[in-house]
Amino acid sequence: MILEIKDASFGYSKRTVLRNISFKVVSGEFFCLLGPNGVGKTTLFKSILGFIDVKGGEITLDGENIRKWSKPRLAKAIGYVPQAHTPPFPYTVLDVILMGRMAHLGLFSSPSRGDVKIAEESLETLSISYLKHMIYTEISGGERQMVLIARAITQKPQLLILDEPTSNLDYGNQVRVLLQIKKLSDEGIGVVMTSHFPNHAFLCSSKVALLNKNGFEVGTTEDLITEANMRDTYGINVKIAKFVDDQGVDIRSCVPLAN
Repeated sequence: MILEIKDASFGYSKRTVLRNISFKVVSGEFFCLLGPNGVGKTTLFKSILGFIDVKGGEITLDGENIRKWSKPRLAKAIGYVPQAHTPPFPYTVLDVILMGRMAHLGLFSSPSRGDVKIAEESLETLSISYLKHMIYTEISGGERQMVLIARAITQKPQLLILDEPTSNLDYGNQVRVLLQIKKLSDEGIGVVMTSHFPNHAFLCSSKVALLNKNGFEVGTTEDLITEANMRDTYGINVKIAKFVDDQGVDIRSCVPLAN
């Protein structure tokens, strides 16, 4: 699977938020989009998901312009995980995850035993089978995010889009969620994720994009997550620390400075 954005512009009615955006994500690639609030990251996602129209250029999946795709076909190809989600009714975790099969069902169809099996496999993949019969609204924030990821992969998508999936999580759950997403990428799913934390990109990404007042740039974490770029993007001074872990692997970390 190849997602390609070709010289595209995005926005609402008469207001263009992003112009001349181009990048490509292939199966098994982890693409992290970094940038401050208000620069258009969510607008970009809404366009990829078909919620708003592209104002110029095109978005293709495997060479086909997704403007020509039906909503059910697009839903089968792309899984989406929002920042946070609280349903209006106290569904069980299994029921929430089964909602990921809706794109594969007829208008008045109910989930089959096969659909339930796929949902249960998603629970096992993310090591959260113990949540199966619990009430979604009564579990922790970290567990909810894992359930939303399970719902997305229950769609059997080729591409997974995550909008700041760790924004409401404590430090431990941030790392656990990110490592599970990286595992899905390693297994062949293309991942596109937004984050405010450069270290998330260092931890997981094979490719990173930086969106700020200077424009849009795509490259490696080493090339783009620099002290100068972070200062220009977020308006703070940072230090990029480099060290070697116990396995001899080079590690990089972005550390904010107090002065």
